[in-house]
Amino acid sequence: MSAIAQKILVVGGNGFVGSAVCKAALARGMGVTSISSSGTPYHTPKGHTPDWVEKVEWRKADAMNPDTYADILPGVNAVVHTIGTLLDNTRRNTLFHDKDYVGLLKSIMGITPVEARHLGGYNKLNRDTAIRMCEAFTASKHSQGITDVRPFVYVSAEDFHRPAISVRYIETKLEAERKIDEIMKDHPQYRAVHVRPSMIYDPETRPMTIPANLFTFSAWVHAAMPSFVPMPASVIRWLGTSVFPKATEQTPSALVSIATLLSVPPIQVDHLGEAICASLDPAKNVRGPVGVRAMRELIGWSKGGPNITSSDS
Repeated sequence: MSAIAQKILVVGGNGFVGSAVCKAALARGMGVTSISSSGTPYHTPKGHTPDWVEKVEWRKADAMNPDTYADILPGVNAVVHTIGTLLDNTRRNTLFHDKDYVGLLKSIMGITPVEARHLGGYNKLNRDTAIRMCEAFTASKHSQGITDVRPFVYVSAEDFHRPAISVRYIETKLEAERKIDEIMKDHPQYRAVHVRPSMIYDPETRPMTIPANLFTFSAWVHAAMPSFVPMPASVIRWLGTSVFPKATEQTPSALVSIATLLSVPPIQVDHLGEAICASLDPAKNVRGPVGVRAMRELIGWSKGGPNITSSDS
C-alpha cells in the first residue's frame, strides 16, 4: 500500500485512540512520531508491547509548550491530535473537599457555574492543547518536498455522553473545533479535519461488545425507517430542542445527546484509526466535521446511510 503521507505526528500516540492511529499509519507506509507527556512507548493493558511499537519514534513533549516539539513540525505532512479526557474530576474533588454536596451533585449532572467553566482538565486537555498544537503547526515552515496542503486532524466527539458526562466535555470539544477553523482561515496551505466518533470500543482492551452491538442495531433501525415514521431518537430530539430547556446557553438539553446515542452507530477503535489515516489523503481533501458514517465510507466499510455529524445526526 502506497503512503498517502510520508510522515505524521501523533499527539498522544501511546493512548487508546492514538495507538490505533499509529498502527494504521504504519500499515499505510507512513513514518510516525508520537509525543506525549511521558514519552513512553505504547503497551497493552496487560503490559504487552506489539511489534509495530518499535517502528514509532516516541518523544516526550508538552503539547502546551511548542518549544518541546517545534523541531518535529517542519518535517511532517500532518498532525493528529488524539489526547483528551472524558472525566474531569478536578472541580469535583474540590467540591467534595469543601463539602459542597449540592455543587457536587450539580457537577455530576453537568450544571457548571459560568465563573467555573474556565477551570479543569476539560479545558486544557480537550481544547487548549489542540489549539496550541494547531497554532504551532500552522506557524511552522514545512521542509522541502512537502507540497500538499497539510491536514491537522482533531479527534473531537459526537454529543452522546450526557447526562452521564459533564456538558463541558462536548462544549470544550466544539470550542476547539471552532478555534481551529478560525486559525485555518489565515493558512490556506493547511486544512482542518474534525473526526467525531461516537462510542469507541475494542474487543480486547475495551470489551463493550454487547452495548456496542445494541446501539449499532438501534442506529441501523433508525436509518432504515422512513423519515415520516416517528422513532425514539426523533421524538427525544424534538423534546430536547422544543420542550426542555437548554443545558447551557450554547448546548441543548441532554435529551439531544441521548437521541444521538440511539441513532449514531458505535465505532471500533481500529476503524477510527484507519479513517483518520484515510482523511490525510490529499486526493480526498477531507475537511471539517467527519461523522461515523462518513468514516465508514472513508475506509470502504460501508457505503450506505447518511453522513451523520453532530450538526445533523
